[in-house]
Amino acid sequence: MGQILGSIQSKFEGKDWRDRQLRKITDKVFDHFQDDTGKVNMTFRDLYIAVLLVYNDINKHLPGTHVDPPSKAQIRGLVEKYDINYDGELNRDEFAGVLKKLTADTFTVVSQRLIISLIAAPTVALLTKRATEGVPGVGKVVQKLPRSVYASLFTLAVVLIQKSQDR
Repeated sequence: MGQILGSIQSKFEGKDWRDRQLRKITDKVFDHFQDDTGKVNMTFRDLYIAVLLVYNDINKHLPGTHVDPPSKAQIRGLVEKYDINYDGELNRDEFAGVLKKLTADTFTVVSQRLIISLIAAPTVALLTKRATEGVPGVGKVVQKLPRSVYASLFTLAVVLIQKSQDR
């Protein structure tokens, strides 16, 4: 019974949602290149530019670590692996497979940072608030701050520290 509920829940959330979002992104990027050139498939050059665009969007819109795009050699290897008909170009489904493979690790890293920022940091903040209330000088200031404000400030500090480590 638990497995059934788990699979139902995963269909509404998690991996399926991520796959649908990624497919929307890959279709949009693929259409951009298709519209500009009039071709149906992407060349290696098109793919490399598309990957750079996708990673640029990931870095602009998702919090946490700056994610470096793969090298040209890595992308060539993926083209060889996902080019099912061996024509040296990728169709829409092959392109989606390449980006799914490339972004799998990216989503894991971003998810870990979000968990730290949104769950762990506020919990640690509340624990440190209690611990610092007895410290002379600092304790009175900490006591006056509402828990929600203190947790928000602490979480913001964690996010800023994460960002500074990325540079």
